[in-house]
Amino acid sequence: MELVDVVVVGLGVGGEEVAGRLAEAGLSVVGVERNLVGGECPYWGCVPSKMMIRAANTLAEAHRVHEFAGSARVSPDWAPVAERIRAEATDTWDDRVAVERFVNQGGRFIRGSGRLDGPGRVRVNDQVFQARHGIVLSTGTRPSAPPVDGLTDTPYWTNHQAIEVERLPESLLVLGGGAIGLELTQVFARFGVRVTVIETLDRVLATEEPESSEVVAAALRADGVDIHTRVLADRVDHDGERFTLRANEARYTADRLLVVTGRRAHLDELGLDTIGVRADQRFLPVDDRLRVTEGVWAVGDVTGAGAFTHVATYQAGIVVADLLDRVRRSDAEAASDRAGAASDGTGAAPDDTVPRADYRALPRVTFTDPEVGGVGLTESQARQRGINVQVGTVPLGSSARGWIHRADGLIKLVADADRGVLVGGTSVGPAGGEVLSGLAVAVHAAVPLAELRDMIYAYPTFYRAISDALRDLS
Repeated sequence: MELVDVVVVGLGVGGEEVAGRLAEAGLSVVGVERNLVGGECPYWGCVPSKMMIRAANTLAEAHRVHEFAGSARVSPDWAPVAERIRAEATDTWDDRVAVERFVNQGGRFIRGSGRLDGPGRVRVNDQVFQARHGIVLSTGTRPSAPPVDGLTDTPYWTNHQAIEVERLPESLLVLGGGAIGLELTQVFARFGVRVTVIETLDRVLATEEPESSEVVAAALRADGVDIHTRVLADRVDHDGERFTLRANEARYTADRLLVVTGRRAHLDELGLDTIGVRADQRFLPVDDRLRVTEGVWAVGDVTGAGAFTHVATYQAGIVVADLLDRVRRSDAEAASDRAGAASDGTGAAPDDTVPRADYRALPRVTFTDPEVGGVGLTESQARQRGINVQVGTVPLGSSARGWIHRADGLIKLVADADRGVLVGGTSVGPAGGEVLSGLAVAVHAAVPLAELRDMIYAYPTFYRAISDALRDLS
């Protein structure tokens, strides 16, 4: 058994951040990863998908030339997109650079599957490490397929195959109408693929405001996408060339099937029972400093706080601060013991400045065209919590900038009338995620509505529509 300061199991975005920063702080850190250092985001998620989206949006803009400036002819070509993903985003799905970065920060990297082996211990392959100060779990989630007859026997795509594709199919079935599914749907449709979306719920993008769903669905249909909601898949077959999905007595066929119906953490692989934590849970429960139990922290998707890179890095900052505070207190107690002073066993006082996780203003963006940005609570969520809700909504086209761009979209504000603050906001339109930033500040800082109404909003901008939505609250 080898004694080290910290073991980080899983070097996705959050785990890599924790491990690197602790190593730079001078701790002996072992980072364990069985797949690629960096996780989903740089290889099969946010980075390559946004490259795809950027490429698809340039095609769409070219098709709009006739509305504003004459005419243009466009010939889509997937080859440069695939090449950019390989060469610039993923190094052909090689994490050598990320591993070297961590090692250069002072960390020790081990390729393998880490598993808890009792309090403070982690087993990796044939090695066992005893963590002097703590263990951090950042093992993420994996695509989860629905229990549809025949599905597991077919070569369906997850987001991995969709990102890695070098030759586009002529037709594609997308099972799942959430953010990831819709982003990829629009990309492929704009490159000429015939796409059909199958969604079980009554609308796509069901976790966002209904108005957002309507705008995005209309945009996708304008791109030629066929959308079917309230459809429960019964069976999937593959005849060696094409997929057939049966649902509600209907049949849908395509060359490829993309399944994006959610993700799940695989807690049963972590040895949680050896530290007295149940493994039969969907996510790892943590407190507001990301502690699972004494000496064990968790960050990222495995915590269930939101499958976003920005959540993982936010949580990583809290864990780093909390762990370094633990080290400080441990060192202070050891120094006290060496000096012969009496110890009550509690060590130095905890640092009250260590931040605590607060998700009230959690921002999220769906990078369709138009983009959908949301922060805090939706109207439905606010009402479910018993808040005295006020809602203000304006179409983006009512603003000067929206009218100039002939832009589809909206601003929707959700306010707590009793407290006089925003508890949620939605920005749909060109650069909807960027416009969201002001709403995120307002929700996070609980800026009084009176202050927001008295602000000066630049003209003509998309975000100026926020002032109209505030008036609509009245």
